[in-house]
Amino acid sequence: MGDLTPETFTNQLGMLLRDLPRGSVAELTDFAVAYWDGRHVVYAYLRDDCPAQIEEEFDLSDCVWLELRPEFAGWLAAPHFSVRAEVRNWLKDTPPFTVAIRR
Repeated sequence: MGDLTPETFTNQLGMLLRDLPRGSVAELTDFAVAYWDGRHVVYAYLRDDCPAQIEEEFDLSDCVWLELRPEFAGWLAAPHFSVRAEVRNWLKDTPPFTVAIRR
């Protein structure tokens, strides 16, 4: 995975997440997850005191990417997901995102 960039990782992750039910999250590390909000991948840290809950979203900036790239590459080799009620509740009333096709 020498060519793994933030963009390629996010694109691959997005393709996987889009096919899963709402509320599904990619368990990227023991402190970070990602989910599909209907339009794009959202990265989030888990709470230190309660890892079952999301603390805050983060951008996959170069600093974070450089630090977490090896763990994210390992995750791609063996992806694992879960369903989090918290995320499912956030997304339950959002309409599905559709792309208009021009002819």
